[in-house]
Amino acid sequence: MTAPIRVLLVDDHALLRAGFRTILDTQTDIAVVGEASSGAEAVTQAAALHPDVIMMDVQMPDMDGIEATRRIVADPGIDAAIAIVTTFDRDDYLYRALDAGAGGFLLKNAGAEDLIAAVRALAAGDGMLAPEVTRRVLARFAATPAPAASATSGALPKVALAEPLTDREAEVLTLLADARSNAEIAQALFIGEATVKTHVSRILQKLGARDRVQAVVLAHRMGLA
Repeated sequence: MTAPIRVLLVDDHALLRAGFRTILDTQTDIAVVGEASSGAEAVTQAAALHPDVIMMDVQMPDMDGIEATRRIVADPGIDAAIAIVTTFDRDDYLYRALDAGAGGFLLKNAGAEDLIAAVRALAAGDGMLAPEVTRRVLARFAATPAPAASATSGALPKVALAEPLTDREAEVLTLLADARSNAEIAQALFIGEATVKTHVSRILQKLGARDRVQAVVLAHRMGLA
């Protein structure tokens, strides 16, 4: 039996954490393993609990969610996908979060199904590229490259291909940049989903990206998408 997806909830509002926990606890493949009420606590809990997915608020006391994301991503002992969860549909938050290493975004008014789907997508390494808010931010990355970050900041890696992309990998990356799912990419290219997953894995390796979101951002920076 497959182990459930381990989730850490981070928000300074206890009622919101309780609501998210109630929703996620209805799913047999998801287990909420901890909660944190600040960014600093999130960093500590992430190191102690080793969650698969972290749902991270932005505005919190002590340390905001973006800085907490940066520190968690920079820690080689933590392997967790992070989604920024916020009431603020603001490009500047999302832009900074992507640069910090977040793998997706969710607004707090999203429905229960969206929350569950987001957790599963992040755990699968798919990121969350479908929402219009993410499309907007990716478009902004294409127009305005983010400032360079230090190697220890936990931000996006430098754009340097380990080896050139094949023609097929370039096609897959272009479709990833259009927020296509594996199934949609398979249909568009007339190949199997398992083949798509193999191509995506190779693309991530070559770009030095931790997930699909970073791969798409890097593709925009490189002019490949």
